Amino acid sequence: MEQFRSVTGLAIPLMEANVDTDVIIPIQRLVGSGRDGLGQYAFERRRYLPDGSDNLDFIPNREPYKGSSIMLAAENFGCGSSREGAVWALMGMGIRCVIAPSFGDIFFANCFQNGLLPVKLPIEAIRRIAQETEESPGNARTTVDLQRKVVITPRGETIPFGVDDRKRHAMLEGLDDISLTLQQGDAIAAWKEKDRASRGWAWESVA
Repeated sequence: MEQFRSVTGLAIPLMEANVDTDVIIPIQRLVGSGRDGLGQYAFERRRYLPDGSDNLDFIPNREPYKGSSIMLAAENFGCGSSREGAVWALMGMGIRCVIAPSFGDIFFANCFQNGLLPVKLPIEAIRRIAQETEESPGNARTTVDLQRKVVITPRGETIPFGVDDRKRHAMLEGLDDISLTLQQGDAIAAWKEKDRASRGWAWESVA
């Protein structure tokens, strides 16, 4: 998993509530598409016109927002089905952080397993960031610093955010749950030897 320390960029003001995972990535695109190929299909139904060209009514397609790494949203971002592909698709289109008041629970967990940081801030703070960005998009830059656990708005306001210590450590080091478990390799091996000695019958069929 790619490490996340901090990211600075123009925040895309997609200020909508209840953006569900089917909107982020249609289910049919998860069949036969590898993880690395989903970015082109992110928000497909809203992102493209029938002729395949960019829909400029969709904010992430507009300059200077196109290609930005931070997205702003309203409540319940990532609700709906549990497809992990929604996170892969967002990352494939360049998003590394989504700032919203709340998230779908499974989407929220999937973000931490893949290196996309979900940041929870009050809606009033997100609206301020969106307003500051829209007033001067050519110069407005937002920073999300996971090491300091703060968001720095385009006008320089520092807003702290909460994050689970274990999840923060994993993101900073680029570790998913499997990688975190493997860090305990010595302890696991010691337990196996101890258990094998005391319960040999349980290990008879284990190679």
